[in-house]
Amino acid sequence: MSVDGRNSAADGGGATSIAQPPGALRRFFASDLWYSFRTSPVAIGAAVVALVMIVGAVLAPWVAPHQPFDLATLSLNDSLLPPVWQDEGNWSFVFGTDDQGRDVLSTILYGSRISLLVGVASVLLAMLLGVGLGLLSGYVGGRLDAFVMRVADVQLSFPAILIALLIDGSARAILPRDVHNDWLAIAVLVGSIGLANWVQYARTVRGSTLVEKNREYVQAARVIGAGPWRIMTRHVLPNVLGPVLVIATINVAQAIITEATLSFLGVGVPPTSPSLGTMINNGNNFLYSGEWWLVVFPGLALVLLCMSVNLLGDWLRDALNPKLR
Repeated sequence: MSVDGRNSAADGGGATSIAQPPGALRRFFASDLWYSFRTSPVAIGAAVVALVMIVGAVLAPWVAPHQPFDLATLSLNDSLLPPVWQDEGNWSFVFGTDDQGRDVLSTILYGSRISLLVGVASVLLAMLLGVGLGLLSGYVGGRLDAFVMRVADVQLSFPAILIALLIDGSARAILPRDVHNDWLAIAVLVGSIGLANWVQYARTVRGSTLVEKNREYVQAARVIGAGPWRIMTRHVLPNVLGPVLVIATINVAQAIITEATLSFLGVGVPPTSPSLGTMINNGNNFLYSGEWWLVVFPGLALVLLCMSVNLLGDWLRDALNPKLR
């Protein structure tokens, strides 16, 4: 009898272990999203390129061949050296050097850190502001909805780069000169790009919220006494984040291009902390004298980074679209 009891207990334990839900990682590898990714050569290639560039930027102090901003390691005798495959090239500087003797490859790795920091931080700011306003606007409605949407319509009538220029210039004029430094300039740049791109998040979330707030699960939450704030954050918000993630992925590349444009125009990050846009601006001064590598390699890095992120955004949009399954 005891043997049968032990056997039944073992069987019950085995059934229980089999019935346990898989971990989050196992569920991800069994999902349609992972299947869509591993069957898309374009998405895999874009992910590899983006991952290599992001890892190289994050680990720049350890993987860069030189320290381009350490004045003790720079020499004007190494200035304007061509890439290694040309005459007078040096294997110590594979992509050549700039007019200060800085290694172009190392400067690209360090500059990509600033571009990625500004791009990701500005997208997070725009997403936080846009999702919050869109959720409130769609759920509350009335005058608040009308006011937020009219502000959004007015902002949509201006190019994002123009709004970023206006906000960046106004912030630099308002802030005292004695508090200007590299991190403050980067913070102002992040704020200007983020405030210029919140509208599409707000409009997307508002439209989804207008649909979701009339669903049965929201009505059930009201019946059991859930307050508006709890309904918005615990019930409606998780169901409207799908399109937001797609927009955010694509907007990272747009934010990086906007930062590069502002830096190229001389109103972006300071020269002491150059980004890819600053490098292209500096190299443009030497383009007609034959030092083409000062523009081509930073521009190629910018193109590869933005293209890989855009391709990942396109794949994510198609993978999350139920009509394409």
